[in-house]
Amino acid sequence: MRYTAQDIRLGNMAAFRMVYQMYHQKLYFFTLRHVQSSYVAEETVQLTFIRLWERRESLSPDVPLGQQVFRIAKSIMIDLLRKQYVRERHTGMLSEGMEREQPAFDLDRKQELERVYLCIENLSPVRRHVFRMSRLEGWTHKQIAEALSISPRTVENHILRAVHQLRKALML
Repeated sequence: MRYTAQDIRLGNMAAFRMVYQMYHQKLYFFTLRHVQSSYVAEETVQLTFIRLWERRESLSPDVPLGQQVFRIAKSIMIDLLRKQYVRERHTGMLSEGMEREQPAFDLDRKQELERVYLCIENLSPVRRHVFRMSRLEGWTHKQIAEALSISPRTVENHILRAVHQLRKALML
């Protein structure tokens, strides 16, 4: 039997299981080819099917189900890679700082970092929150927009203005 997006939209668990069986392996190898990490590939597949079920009501009956599944997987894969990059960048910065044994330099760096954090604290509450979510926690504009119930364009404007304001404050 061939199931459609409409079947899943209606909560048909048999349809969901069949789609899972049809696409699990294909999604895994598609993702693995792009990320070269079996952990990220498996995580992407699992999150794809979780999101597919959680957001089943928003599936389009006009778009082939396979196309929608791969679109969800691609989005999740990009989010996971972005978060992994941010995590590795921060971990690398921390280990770099620990390896260095120059107290004077570390003191200057610490003072500069404190100055940056003070400037961030001087941003308006909403702008500060959006900036932290984006730059410090690695959220995407879309994730921030959904979490705060604002448009992605508003998120982008907050970040641009925050960066501009921080640059201006740090130049003084």
